Amino acid sequence: MHSSRPALLTDHYELTMISAALRDGTADRTCVFEVFTRRLPAGRRYGVVAGTTRLVELLQDLRFDETEVAFLRDTGVVDEATATWLSTYRFSGDIDGYAEGELYFPGSPILTVTGTFAECVLLETLTLSVLNHDSAIAAAAARMVTAARGRTLIEMGSRRAHEEAAVAAARASYLAGFGFTSNLAAGARYGIPTAGTAAHAFTLLHDDEPAAFASQVAAQGRSTTLLVDTYDIAQGIRNAIAVAGPELRAVRIDSGDLAVLAQHSRELLDSLGATETKIIVSGDLDEYAIAALAAEPVDMYGAGTAVVTGSGAPTAGLVYKLVEVEGRSVVKRSERKATVGGRKTAVRRHKPSGTATEEIIVSQGTPDPQPNDRPLQRPYVSAGKPVRLPTLTESREHLRQCLISIPWEGLKLSAGDPTLPVTVVGA
Repeated sequence: MHSSRPALLTDHYELTMISAALRDGTADRTCVFEVFTRRLPAGRRYGVVAGTTRLVELLQDLRFDETEVAFLRDTGVVDEATATWLSTYRFSGDIDGYAEGELYFPGSPILTVTGTFAECVLLETLTLSVLNHDSAIAAAAARMVTAARGRTLIEMGSRRAHEEAAVAAARASYLAGFGFTSNLAAGARYGIPTAGTAAHAFTLLHDDEPAAFASQVAAQGRSTTLLVDTYDIAQGIRNAIAVAGPELRAVRIDSGDLAVLAQHSRELLDSLGATETKIIVSGDLDEYAIAALAAEPVDMYGAGTAVVTGSGAPTAGLVYKLVEVEGRSVVKRSERKATVGGRKTAVRRHKPSGTATEEIIVSQGTPDPQPNDRPLQRPYVSAGKPVRLPTLTESREHLRQCLISIPWEGLKLSAGDPTLPVTVVGA
Protein backbone atom coordinates (compact mmCIF):
# COMPACT_ATOMS: atom_id res chain seq x y z
CA MET A 1 0.00 0.00 0.00
CA HIS A 2 1.31 3.42 -0.93
CA SER A 3 0.07 6.70 0.52
CA SER A 4 1.21 10.20 -0.39
CA ARG A 5 -0.78 11.60 2.52
CA PRO A 6 0.95 12.42 5.84
CA ALA A 7 -1.19 10.19 8.10
CA LEU A 8 1.19 7.22 8.09
CA LEU A 9 4.36 9.30 8.09
CA THR A 10 4.57 8.52 11.77
CA ASP A 11 6.07 6.11 14.27
CA HIS A 12 4.35 2.94 15.50
CA TYR A 13 5.01 3.88 19.11
CA GLU A 14 2.84 6.99 18.88
CA LEU A 15 -0.20 4.83 18.19
CA THR A 16 0.85 2.43 20.93
CA MET A 17 0.73 5.33 23.41
CA ILE A 18 -2.58 6.60 22.07
CA SER A 19 -4.19 3.17 22.37
CA ALA A 20 -3.10 2.84 25.98
CA ALA A 21 -4.07 6.42 26.86
CA LEU A 22 -7.53 5.99 25.33
CA ARG A 23 -7.98 2.83 27.40
CA ASP A 24 -6.88 4.35 30.74
CA GLY A 25 -8.61 7.71 30.27
CA THR A 26 -5.52 9.98 30.02
CA ALA A 27 -5.75 10.64 26.26
CA ASP A 28 -7.77 13.84 26.74
CA ARG A 29 -5.49 15.47 29.30
CA THR A 30 -4.38 18.92 28.15
CA CYS A 31 -0.66 18.81 27.42
CA VAL A 32 2.14 21.02 26.13
CA PHE A 33 4.92 19.62 23.95
CA GLU A 34 7.99 21.63 22.92
CA VAL A 35 10.55 21.26 20.16
CA PHE A 36 14.14 22.24 21.03
CA THR A 37 17.71 21.05 20.73
CA ARG A 38 20.08 20.30 23.57
CA ARG A 39 23.13 21.17 21.51
CA LEU A 40 24.10 22.54 18.11
CA PRO A 41 25.98 20.38 15.61
CA ALA A 42 29.73 20.38 16.13
CA GLY A 43 31.32 23.58 14.89
CA ARG A 44 28.06 25.49 14.58
CA ARG A 45 27.31 28.72 16.43
CA TYR A 46 23.62 29.05 15.60
CA GLY A 47 20.69 27.16 14.14
CA VAL A 48 18.09 28.40 11.65
CA VAL A 49 14.39 27.59 12.02
CA ALA A 50 13.01 26.29 8.73
CA GLY A 51 10.08 24.13 7.69
CA THR A 52 7.43 25.40 10.10
CA THR A 53 5.14 26.72 7.38
CA ARG A 54 5.60 23.51 5.42
CA LEU A 55 4.70 21.52 8.55
CA VAL A 56 1.51 23.50 9.19
CA GLU A 57 0.42 22.96 5.59
CA LEU A 58 1.02 19.20 5.94
CA LEU A 59 -1.01 19.09 9.13
CA GLN A 60 -4.07 20.33 7.27
CA ASP A 61 -4.03 17.04 5.36
CA LEU A 62 -3.38 14.87 8.40
CA ARG A 63 -6.44 12.61 8.16
CA PHE A 64 -6.76 8.83 8.31
CA ASP A 65 -8.88 7.44 5.48
CA GLU A 66 -10.60 4.04 5.47
CA THR A 67 -7.68 2.28 3.78
CA GLU A 68 -5.15 3.63 6.28
CA VAL A 69 -7.31 2.77 9.28
CA ALA A 70 -7.90 -0.72 7.89
CA PHE A 71 -4.15 -1.24 7.46
CA LEU A 72 -3.51 -0.25 11.07
CA ARG A 73 -6.32 -2.44 12.37
CA ASP A 74 -5.53 -5.47 10.20
CA THR A 75 -1.85 -5.45 11.12
CA GLY A 76 -2.59 -5.18 14.82
CA VAL A 77 -1.06 -1.75 15.25
CA VAL A 78 -4.27 -0.42 16.84
CA ASP A 79 -7.38 -1.83 18.47
CA GLU A 80 -10.97 -1.04 17.50
CA ALA A 81 -11.29 1.91 19.88
CA THR A 82 -8.14 3.53 18.52
CA ALA A 83 -9.18 2.81 14.93
CA THR A 84 -12.46 4.61 15.56
CA TRP A 85 -10.60 7.54 17.14
CA LEU A 86 -8.20 7.82 14.20
CA SER A 87 -11.03 7.77 11.66
CA THR A 88 -12.29 11.13 12.97
CA TYR A 89 -8.88 12.63 13.86
CA ARG A 90 -8.51 16.38 13.44
CA PHE A 91 -5.89 18.41 15.28
CA SER A 92 -7.85 20.97 17.29
CA GLY A 93 -5.08 22.46 19.41
CA ASP A 94 -2.65 25.38 19.15
CA ILE A 95 0.81 25.63 17.68
CA ASP A 96 3.14 28.54 18.42
CA GLY A 97 6.77 28.92 17.52
CA TYR A 98 9.73 30.91 16.36
CA ALA A 99 9.33 32.56 12.97
CA GLU A 100 10.80 30.75 10.00
CA GLY A 101 14.21 32.24 9.45
CA GLU A 102 14.72 32.89 13.17
CA LEU A 103 18.02 31.89 14.76
CA TYR A 104 17.92 29.42 17.63
CA PHE A 105 20.31 28.06 20.23
CA PRO A 106 20.44 25.15 22.71
CA GLY A 107 17.22 25.19 24.72
CA SER A 108 15.30 27.55 22.41
CA PRO A 109 11.61 26.47 22.40
CA ILE A 110 11.23 26.79 18.65
CA LEU A 111 7.81 25.10 18.52
CA THR A 112 5.11 24.67 21.17
CA VAL A 113 2.18 22.30 20.58
CA THR A 114 -0.82 22.47 22.93
CA GLY A 115 -3.84 20.18 22.96
CA THR A 116 -4.90 16.78 24.25
CA PHE A 117 -2.18 14.22 24.79
CA ALA A 118 -3.45 11.99 22.02
CA GLU A 119 -3.78 14.65 19.34
CA CYS A 120 -0.37 16.17 20.18
CA VAL A 121 1.69 13.00 20.54
CA LEU A 122 0.53 11.92 17.09
CA LEU A 123 2.41 14.89 15.59
CA GLU A 124 5.85 14.04 16.97
CA THR A 125 7.42 12.17 14.07
CA LEU A 126 6.05 14.36 11.29
CA THR A 127 7.07 17.51 13.18
CA LEU A 128 10.61 16.32 13.77
CA SER A 129 10.98 14.91 10.25
CA VAL A 130 10.18 18.28 8.73
CA LEU A 131 11.96 20.58 11.17
CA ASN A 132 15.10 18.47 11.61
CA HIS A 133 15.62 18.25 7.86
CA ASP A 134 14.72 21.78 6.82
CA SER A 135 16.50 23.47 9.74
CA ALA A 136 19.69 21.51 9.07
CA ILE A 137 19.68 22.55 5.40
CA ALA A 138 18.89 26.17 6.21
CA ALA A 139 21.72 26.43 8.75
CA ALA A 140 24.26 24.99 6.30
CA ALA A 141 22.99 27.20 3.50
CA ALA A 142 23.11 30.31 5.70
CA ARG A 143 26.79 29.64 6.43
CA MET A 144 27.42 29.32 2.70
CA VAL A 145 25.64 32.61 2.05
CA THR A 146 27.86 34.30 4.66
CA ALA A 147 30.96 32.76 3.10
CA ALA A 148 29.91 33.94 -0.37
CA ARG A 149 30.03 37.58 0.74
CA GLY A 150 27.21 38.80 -1.42
CA ARG A 151 27.89 36.62 -4.45
CA THR A 152 25.00 34.56 -5.78
CA LEU A 153 24.55 30.89 -4.94
CA ILE A 154 22.64 28.26 -6.92
CA GLU A 155 21.29 25.17 -5.13
CA MET A 156 21.90 22.22 -7.42
CA GLY A 157 21.84 19.14 -5.20
CA SER A 158 18.69 17.34 -6.29
CA ARG A 159 20.61 14.32 -7.57
CA ARG A 160 22.11 13.80 -4.12
CA ALA A 161 18.88 13.55 -2.14
CA HIS A 162 15.52 11.77 -1.95
CA GLU A 163 13.24 13.31 -4.55
CA GLU A 164 10.97 15.03 -2.00
CA ALA A 165 13.87 15.95 0.30
CA ALA A 166 15.41 17.69 -2.69
CA VAL A 167 12.39 19.97 -3.03
CA ALA A 168 12.40 20.76 0.69
CA ALA A 169 16.15 21.42 0.56
CA ALA A 170 15.69 23.85 -2.31
CA ARG A 171 13.09 25.72 -0.26
CA ALA A 172 15.29 25.82 2.85
CA SER A 173 18.36 27.00 0.95
CA TYR A 174 16.37 29.75 -0.76
CA LEU A 175 15.06 30.83 2.64
CA ALA A 176 18.70 31.03 3.74
CA GLY A 177 19.62 33.38 0.91
CA PHE A 178 20.46 31.27 -2.13
CA GLY A 179 19.44 33.03 -5.33
CA PHE A 180 18.35 30.07 -7.47
CA THR A 181 17.62 26.36 -7.46
CA SER A 182 17.99 23.84 -10.26
CA ASN A 183 14.94 21.95 -8.96
CA LEU A 184 11.89 22.64 -11.11
CA ALA A 185 9.41 21.21 -8.59
CA ALA A 186 10.65 23.75 -6.05
CA GLY A 187 10.22 26.47 -8.62
CA ALA A 188 6.65 25.40 -9.31
CA ARG A 189 5.61 24.90 -5.68
CA TYR A 190 7.34 27.83 -4.03
CA GLY A 191 8.07 30.35 -6.76
CA ILE A 192 11.84 29.99 -6.35
CA PRO A 193 13.82 31.22 -9.38
CA THR A 194 15.32 28.28 -11.28
CA ALA A 195 18.56 28.09 -13.23
CA GLY A 196 20.49 25.44 -15.13
CA THR A 197 23.41 25.12 -17.53
CA ALA A 198 24.34 21.82 -19.17
CA ALA A 199 26.14 18.62 -18.23
CA HIS A 200 29.32 17.21 -19.69
CA ALA A 201 27.14 14.63 -21.43
CA PHE A 202 25.80 17.32 -23.76
CA THR A 203 29.31 18.25 -24.87
CA LEU A 204 30.28 14.60 -25.29
CA LEU A 205 27.16 13.99 -27.37
CA HIS A 206 28.48 16.24 -30.14
CA ASP A 207 31.38 15.66 -32.50
CA ASP A 208 33.40 18.41 -30.86
CA GLU A 209 33.11 21.13 -28.23
CA PRO A 210 32.40 24.03 -30.62
CA ALA A 211 29.49 22.08 -32.10
CA ALA A 212 28.02 21.51 -28.63
CA PHE A 213 28.40 25.18 -27.73
CA ALA A 214 26.89 26.29 -31.02
CA SER A 215 23.88 24.05 -30.42
CA GLN A 216 23.32 25.41 -26.91
CA VAL A 217 23.68 29.04 -28.00
CA ALA A 218 21.34 28.48 -30.94
CA ALA A 219 18.69 27.17 -28.53
CA GLN A 220 19.30 29.44 -25.54
CA GLY A 221 20.98 32.55 -26.91
CA ARG A 222 24.04 34.28 -25.57
CA SER A 223 22.45 34.61 -22.13
CA THR A 224 23.22 30.94 -21.50
CA THR A 225 26.10 29.47 -19.48
CA LEU A 226 28.60 27.19 -21.22
CA LEU A 227 30.36 24.39 -19.33
CA VAL A 228 34.01 24.71 -20.36
CA ASP A 229 35.90 21.96 -18.51
CA THR A 230 34.93 18.80 -20.42
CA TYR A 231 38.34 18.74 -22.11
CA ASP A 232 40.83 21.61 -21.73
CA ILE A 233 39.47 24.62 -19.85
CA ALA A 234 41.53 27.27 -21.63
CA GLN A 235 40.56 25.92 -25.03
CA GLY A 236 37.01 25.52 -23.82
CA ILE A 237 36.84 29.22 -23.00
CA ARG A 238 38.31 30.13 -26.39
CA ASN A 239 35.74 27.92 -28.08
CA ALA A 240 32.92 29.41 -26.01
CA ILE A 241 33.80 32.99 -26.92
CA ALA A 242 34.48 32.07 -30.55
CA VAL A 243 30.99 30.60 -30.81
CA ALA A 244 28.99 32.98 -28.61
CA GLY A 245 31.07 36.13 -28.82
CA PRO A 246 32.09 38.38 -25.93
CA GLU A 247 28.43 38.86 -25.03
CA LEU A 248 28.28 35.32 -23.57
CA ARG A 249 26.63 35.55 -20.15
CA ALA A 250 28.75 33.02 -18.24
CA VAL A 251 31.07 30.03 -18.25
CA ARG A 252 31.01 27.28 -15.64
CA ILE A 253 33.96 25.36 -14.22
CA ASP A 254 33.09 22.15 -12.38
CA SER A 255 36.45 20.58 -11.52
CA GLY A 256 40.09 21.18 -10.72
CA ASP A 257 41.81 23.77 -8.55
CA LEU A 258 39.04 26.33 -8.68
CA ALA A 259 41.08 29.19 -7.23
CA VAL A 260 43.80 28.92 -9.87
CA LEU A 261 41.36 28.15 -12.66
CA ALA A 262 39.18 31.14 -11.79
CA GLN A 263 42.15 33.48 -11.98
CA HIS A 264 43.37 32.10 -15.30
CA SER A 265 39.85 32.04 -16.71
CA ARG A 266 39.24 35.67 -15.83
CA GLU A 267 42.50 36.71 -17.44
CA LEU A 268 41.71 34.72 -20.58
CA LEU A 269 38.14 36.01 -20.83
CA ASP A 270 39.32 39.59 -20.47
CA SER A 271 41.99 39.08 -23.13
CA LEU A 272 39.27 37.82 -25.48
CA GLY A 273 37.17 40.92 -24.87
CA ALA A 274 34.62 39.05 -22.76
CA THR A 275 35.05 41.34 -19.77
CA GLU A 276 31.40 41.01 -18.74
CA THR A 277 31.22 37.22 -19.02
CA LYS A 278 30.71 35.77 -15.56
CA ILE A 279 32.50 32.83 -13.99
CA ILE A 280 30.42 30.20 -12.18
CA VAL A 281 32.17 27.49 -10.19
CA SER A 282 30.77 24.24 -8.82
CA GLY A 283 32.01 20.84 -7.70
CA ASP A 284 31.63 19.67 -4.08
CA LEU A 285 31.52 23.18 -2.65
CA ASP A 286 30.77 23.67 1.03
CA GLU A 287 31.04 26.80 3.15
CA TYR A 288 34.77 26.33 3.70
CA ALA A 289 35.51 25.89 0.00
CA ILE A 290 33.39 28.95 -0.79
CA ALA A 291 35.20 31.00 1.85
CA ALA A 292 38.55 29.92 0.39
CA LEU A 293 37.49 31.44 -2.96
CA ALA A 294 36.53 34.81 -1.48
CA ALA A 295 39.48 36.63 -3.05
CA GLU A 296 39.15 34.97 -6.45
CA PRO A 297 37.29 36.34 -9.50
CA VAL A 298 34.26 34.11 -9.01
CA ASP A 299 30.82 35.57 -9.69
CA MET A 300 28.54 32.72 -8.69
CA TYR A 301 28.73 29.42 -6.82
CA GLY A 302 26.84 26.19 -7.46
CA ALA A 303 26.42 24.09 -4.32
CA GLY A 304 25.06 20.57 -4.44
CA THR A 305 25.85 17.67 -2.14
CA ALA A 306 27.00 19.78 0.81
CA VAL A 307 23.89 21.92 1.00
CA VAL A 308 21.30 19.13 0.63
CA THR A 309 23.07 17.04 3.31
CA GLY A 310 23.45 19.89 5.80
CA SER A 311 27.18 20.17 5.10
CA GLY A 312 28.06 17.40 7.52
CA ALA A 313 25.07 17.92 9.84
CA PRO A 314 22.09 16.34 8.04
CA THR A 315 19.83 16.70 11.09
CA ALA A 316 19.36 19.63 13.44
CA GLY A 317 19.12 17.32 16.48
CA LEU A 318 15.71 18.65 17.50
CA VAL A 319 13.55 16.73 19.99
CA TYR A 320 9.81 16.84 20.83
CA LYS A 321 9.18 16.60 24.57
CA LEU A 322 6.22 16.76 26.92
CA VAL A 323 6.75 19.65 29.36
CA GLU A 324 3.32 20.27 30.90
CA VAL A 325 0.22 18.23 31.81
CA GLU A 326 -3.00 19.95 32.92
CA GLY A 327 -0.98 23.07 33.81
CA ARG A 328 1.55 21.07 35.86
CA SER A 329 5.20 21.20 34.89
CA VAL A 330 6.66 17.78 34.09
CA VAL A 331 10.37 17.04 33.89
CA LYS A 332 12.41 14.22 32.43
CA ARG A 333 15.35 13.70 34.80
CA SER A 334 17.61 11.21 33.02
CA GLU A 335 21.23 12.29 33.31
CA ARG A 336 22.02 12.95 29.65
CA LYS A 337 18.54 13.85 28.41
CA ALA A 338 17.03 16.01 31.14
CA THR A 339 14.36 18.55 30.19
CA VAL A 340 13.18 21.82 31.68
CA GLY A 341 9.51 21.55 32.58
CA GLY A 342 6.72 24.02 31.87
CA ARG A 343 5.67 25.97 28.82
CA LYS A 344 8.39 28.46 27.84
CA THR A 345 8.25 32.07 26.71
CA ALA A 346 11.30 33.48 24.94
CA VAL A 347 12.64 36.90 23.97
CA ARG A 348 15.78 38.08 22.19
CA ARG A 349 17.50 40.89 24.08
CA HIS A 350 19.29 43.67 22.13
CA LYS A 351 21.49 46.69 22.65
CA PRO A 352 19.99 50.07 21.66
CA SER A 353 22.11 49.76 18.50
CA GLY A 354 20.11 46.65 17.52
CA THR A 355 22.86 44.11 18.23
CA ALA A 356 21.50 40.99 19.91
CA THR A 357 23.06 40.16 23.27
CA GLU A 358 21.24 37.13 24.69
CA GLU A 359 18.13 34.98 24.64
CA ILE A 360 15.94 34.89 27.73
CA ILE A 361 13.63 31.90 28.28
CA VAL A 362 11.13 31.80 31.12
CA SER A 363 9.33 28.62 32.21
CA GLN A 364 5.66 29.07 33.12
CA GLY A 365 5.79 32.82 32.99
CA THR A 366 6.97 35.75 30.91
CA PRO A 367 10.34 37.56 30.92
CA ASP A 368 10.53 40.87 32.75
CA PRO A 369 10.31 43.35 29.87
CA GLN A 370 13.43 45.26 28.95
CA PRO A 371 13.93 47.96 26.31
CA ASN A 372 14.74 46.49 22.89
CA ASP A 373 13.43 43.00 23.71
CA ARG A 374 11.92 41.11 20.77
CA PRO A 375 9.39 38.32 21.41
CA LEU A 376 10.40 35.15 19.57
CA GLN A 377 7.16 33.17 19.44
CA ARG A 378 4.19 33.72 17.18
CA PRO A 379 0.97 31.76 16.55
CA TYR A 380 0.85 29.27 13.67
CA VAL A 381 -2.32 27.33 14.50
CA SER A 382 -5.19 28.38 16.77
CA ALA A 383 -7.92 25.89 17.70
CA GLY A 384 -6.83 23.70 14.80
CA LYS A 385 -6.96 26.50 12.21
CA PRO A 386 -3.85 28.01 10.61
CA VAL A 387 -3.10 31.62 11.46
CA ARG A 388 -1.70 33.70 8.60
CA LEU A 389 1.52 31.99 7.58
CA PRO A 390 4.57 33.98 6.54
CA THR A 391 5.53 33.91 2.88
CA LEU A 392 8.86 32.43 1.86
CA THR A 393 10.02 35.91 0.90
CA GLU A 394 9.14 37.21 4.37
CA SER A 395 10.98 34.34 6.06
CA ARG A 396 14.01 34.92 3.85
CA GLU A 397 14.11 38.59 4.85
CA HIS A 398 13.62 37.68 8.52
CA LEU A 399 16.74 35.51 8.48
CA ARG A 400 18.72 38.21 6.69
CA GLN A 401 17.82 40.68 9.43
CA CYS A 402 18.63 38.16 12.17
CA LEU A 403 22.11 37.55 10.76
CA ILE A 404 22.71 41.30 10.63
CA SER A 405 21.72 41.63 14.30
CA ILE A 406 24.11 39.10 15.84
CA PRO A 407 27.71 39.98 16.82
CA TRP A 408 30.03 39.51 13.85
CA GLU A 409 32.00 36.84 15.74
CA GLY A 410 28.91 34.68 15.56
CA LEU A 411 29.22 34.44 11.79
CA LYS A 412 32.65 32.84 11.88
CA LEU A 413 32.92 29.38 10.34
CA SER A 414 35.34 28.24 13.03
CA ALA A 415 34.11 26.24 16.01
CA GLY A 416 33.10 28.21 19.08
CA ASP A 417 30.42 28.85 21.62
CA PRO A 418 26.87 29.58 20.48
CA THR A 419 26.55 33.08 19.08
CA LEU A 420 24.29 34.21 21.93
CA PRO A 421 24.09 32.98 25.51
CA VAL A 422 20.76 31.53 26.59
CA THR A 423 19.44 32.20 30.08
CA VAL A 424 16.61 29.96 31.32
CA VAL A 425 14.63 31.39 34.23
CA GLY A 426 12.59 29.06 36.42
CA ALA A 427 14.56 25.94 35.49
